[in-house]
Amino acid sequence: MSKRPNILLITSDQQHFSCLGSVNEKLQTPALDRLADEGMRFERAYCNNPVCSPSRSTMITGQYPSWHGCWTIGVKLGEDVPTVGDVFRQNGYFTALLGKAHFQPLHSEGTQISLETPEKFRDLAFWRGFTGPWYGFDWIQINRNHGDEAWAGQHYGLWLEEKGCAHWEEYFAGGGSEKEKAKPRRGAWDIPEALHYSVFVADKTIEAIDRAQTDDKPFFAWASFADPHPPYVVPEPWASLYDPEDMTPGTLTPGEHDKNPPHFGETQKETPDFSHWQESGYGNHGFHSHLTSEAQQKKDLAIYYGMISLMDREIGRILDELDKRGLADNTLVVFSTDHGHFLGQHGLWYKGAFHYEDLLRLPFLARWPGHIPAGTVSSALQALIDLPETFLDACEIPIPGQMQGVSQLGVWTGEEASARDSVITEFRHQPTKLHLRTFITERYKLTLYRGEVYGELFDLQDDPGELNNRFADSEYALIKAQLMEQWLQAEIAREPTRFARIAGA
Repeated sequence: MSKRPNILLITSDQQHFSCLGSVNEKLQTPALDRLADEGMRFERAYCNNPVCSPSRSTMITGQYPSWHGCWTIGVKLGEDVPTVGDVFRQNGYFTALLGKAHFQPLHSEGTQISLETPEKFRDLAFWRGFTGPWYGFDWIQINRNHGDEAWAGQHYGLWLEEKGCAHWEEYFAGGGSEKEKAKPRRGAWDIPEALHYSVFVADKTIEAIDRAQTDDKPFFAWASFADPHPPYVVPEPWASLYDPEDMTPGTLTPGEHDKNPPHFGETQKETPDFSHWQESGYGNHGFHSHLTSEAQQKKDLAIYYGMISLMDREIGRILDELDKRGLADNTLVVFSTDHGHFLGQHGLWYKGAFHYEDLLRLPFLARWPGHIPAGTVSSALQALIDLPETFLDACEIPIPGQMQGVSQLGVWTGEEASARDSVITEFRHQPTKLHLRTFITERYKLTLYRGEVYGELFDLQDDPGELNNRFADSEYALIKAQLMEQWLQAEIAREPTRFARIAGA
């Protein structure tokens, strides 16, 4: 067996940065706590786009959404865009994607041909015959749905049938014979926990590891869990693991949105008006009323925690299998998520064009025995766009010039204090009407909106709760100007260089 290191990327979907047992005493995550104890936990990791498809595409391309082309959901990541999986395959690695992909839209049209459409999900004959290669992954076993969404099927549907569940569609919205089955569930889910998609992801990840060993190859595997993304639904005993009365949702501070862009305040109205930001026929994440009763908030938070704990158990199974196969010491394991999630902070739930820490900042762990010092905590800035370059660097594989991140390997191993002094996060949900970018430094966060005079400037040192927007504050005018210059320099620096110059002309 080759001694080249294996790479195991484990991700959740839409997990708040505080939702780790190592920093949250109310939450039970023994497997993730183990990774933190045996590796490094990062306190300042960020996504480069707080929407699923763009963020996930960045994680495999090492490019910003504005460069790789998948700028929002409902847009395809071109299958001609180079990925880190392509590079690993070229260097003799077995590559696998297990779980959620979401690189393609729910509709096919023109040159955007998608495999992730409603008519495809339950065409199990197709998925039985298609397991890759796809986006640089030799072997794929995927599922698209969150909770009991109607988008269940694909390889998950095949797995359910293999488990003897002949009528699995009844556990998902729109799949049953009763009218109420078409309505999304909330709270306890009647699907047996043994049939939950988190179990599917763990099963297939373990199988991928075995396939790599059989082929005598090192592996690059992505275990992509779909929880705790809403709907808030999970089977027992996880639905009852946390008492809603013990939950403490985030809160809205009176007047905190007074100095924010107008769409923030609209979220706190019974009948908000978001027409100013509507340009296409497709809606905007989070542009609705966020008013929810405290009782419902506590119930949702308890289920959200339960979803994480079930996922954590399955992550533990994967880690245990690495141990059993004697692979743990030679495997770099990274855990993170695609973006954060509001749990009542600032009066918000879910996600949207609200670039608070709750949405942009991520839980982030890295373990590599003998390389990453155990039980350490780092405040160095991290970004998802850095994952491909760091993985390749760890495996001593040359990094393609078209990637736009930086290698964080020296930071992870403790040899460097930091690898970047800023992070850029993009968000574009409409062609022009909802198009913003955020610049994050160790102390400040500045957000600009295309075609608008408003914005956000938060001093994360003096105002860690982001309650006082200083964008129009004259006392911060010089700081704002300095940040703008630093940001412009960062924009210039992130231009990729696919080929080196090798001649005078």
